[in-house]
Amino acid sequence: MGCGRAAGTVLACLLLLRPLPSPACPAACRCSAEEVDCGERALLAVPQSLPANTSTLWLGYNFIAVLGPRSFPPLPGLLLLSLPHNRLGLIHSQALVGLGALQELDLSNNHLTVLTPETFLPLTSLATLNLGSNRLGELEPGVLRALPQLRALLLQDNPWVCSCSILPLWRWLSYNREKVQEKSLLLCRVPEQLSKYPIMAFNNESFRQCQETSLPVQHYIVFLIIGPFSFMASIFFCTFMGSIIVVYHNLRKESHLWRRPCMGRSR
Repeated sequence: MGCGRAAGTVLACLLLLRPLPSPACPAACRCSAEEVDCGERALLAVPQSLPANTSTLWLGYNFIAVLGPRSFPPLPGLLLLSLPHNRLGLIHSQALVGLGALQELDLSNNHLTVLTPETFLPLTSLATLNLGSNRLGELEPGVLRALPQLRALLLQDNPWVCSCSILPLWRWLSYNREKVQEKSLLLCRVPEQLSKYPIMAFNNESFRQCQETSLPVQHYIVFLIIGPFSFMASIFFCTFMGSIIVVYHNLRKESHLWRRPCMGRSR
């Protein structure tokens, strides 16, 4: 009896020490080893019951339109996330929290128009980013500076607006040419006279007018303050001068009335 109890105690301890099982593979996906394939499943959102040891996650060719806050469960070992050919138009600033080990992110062939640096701050290990075939007309360089390990960037087939506003992005691309892939496909869409012109073919002289006319943000703030103040000051000045003129005319009129009787008595 004593041996049986001892054996039971050892077995219970071993069961307690055994690691907890990972969540089962989502019904809409196929799982093998550390790879989860949820592509072409007409998904509207990212499945939440993903195995914690997932290193590769395929979500392409679905109908995902929004990545909200914490769209992904904690996946500390995820290295590759593929989301091409969805309907992504919005990525929340907290959508990618918990994916700090991610090295490759494919967001190509979606509907993205705006990206913010906050969105990519959690991705401190990201080396490859594919933003090709979206609807980006501009891209704030801060988005790219938020990725310290970035080695390969794809931006082809976006409707880039080649105005003065693209100057900061052009500077970043010029200083990081070795990171930009498919450079020949990085083309202007607007204005029409620059349609299909390679962005990487621009030089400093191309932006000379922008650099001459552009002013620091502080100057625009000063103008915004001075404008209304000047307007109010001009109204006050005109009112003040008008009052003086009215008082002056009234004084002249009174002086004229006082003089007329005197002239009558002298006769």
